[in-house]
Amino acid sequence: MSYNNLNVLHWHIVDAFSWPVESKVHPELTEKGAYTTDMLYPYEEIKKIINYAKSRPIRVMPEFNMPGNTFIVSDAHPEIMSCLNKQPNWDKFGPEPPSGQLNIADLRGSFAFDVITEYSRLFVDLGFHMGGGSLNLEWWKEDPVIELYVCDHPGESIESLVKGWFNQTVGKIQEMGKVPFAREDSMLNFGYETKNTTIVEAWVSEDSVGKVVDKGYRAIATSWNRHYLDCGHGSWLSNFEGSSWCGPYKGWQKIYSYNPRAKITDPAKQKLVLGGEVALWSAQSDETTVDRNLYPRAAAFSEIMWTGSIDPNTNSTKDIGKVARRLTTTDSA
Repeated sequence: MSYNNLNVLHWHIVDAFSWPVESKVHPELTEKGAYTTDMLYPYEEIKKIINYAKSRPIRVMPEFNMPGNTFIVSDAHPEIMSCLNKQPNWDKFGPEPPSGQLNIADLRGSFAFDVITEYSRLFVDLGFHMGGGSLNLEWWKEDPVIELYVCDHPGESIESLVKGWFNQTVGKIQEMGKVPFAREDSMLNFGYETKNTTIVEAWVSEDSVGKVVDKGYRAIATSWNRHYLDCGHGSWLSNFEGSSWCGPYKGWQKIYSYNPRAKITDPAKQKLVLGGEVALWSAQSDETTVDRNLYPRAAAFSEIMWTGSIDPNTNSTKDIGKVARRLTTTDSA
């Protein structure tokens, strides 16, 4: 990363399948939620990673995706969960099995606050990513606790509960002295609007960056059809017939030719686009394939993000053909 001027490690550290990061507040999360005792990150290991990155210099920003994709929490606390492991039609309830997310109407909902408080202290970066992606309102509509809560509270709805949950979560992150980061799903798909201090990860389409900055928010460009590096290797899910949901494979040319500011004509809104991110999800990546999947495509991404898409010598869009020739040219002594 340091060789290629990639200066932020956005670490999506927990997901539906595992809770591998040590918790001193809820030690049962790793005791019951890590794959094995050898497959977890103790506090000291995380501090070493943060310090190692800092010396390069690279920021380490954690993401604790909530309230969706949290099935693993049910191994320790099923009482605060909704719609657990719905089968066989799992894709009605989420993007991947097993389904499950936090119960947003449960009055014992201090769990999210506990997570934010504990890990804001462990991870020293100013950014704290609260996730907010992969939400499906159908999950909550079939939960009897939420159904009863809505019936007992006139004027409340699933949508208002979602908005209230995120308002409280953003407030807690800010209370901890952090800058909230969130995926665009909650804001653009469900009508929820975070405080404009929140930085929004725009990933759903190439048009998402424009939609985010039109609302006055700062954006990180992570369009899946440009910046998702794990795509194009076939599907590991049963509801796709051979192809990955985000295929095809994105070559370096596809990444290098993307300018997230291209369709934004207002200079003030262009400044709200803080940068970009390439994403490598680990469902089909491990220590054997990670470097091959990241590079050289992440290098192409870094160059275009730092230098821009306009060639200063010609004042025109950079020519991919010239870049390709540069990659194959070697200097001789």
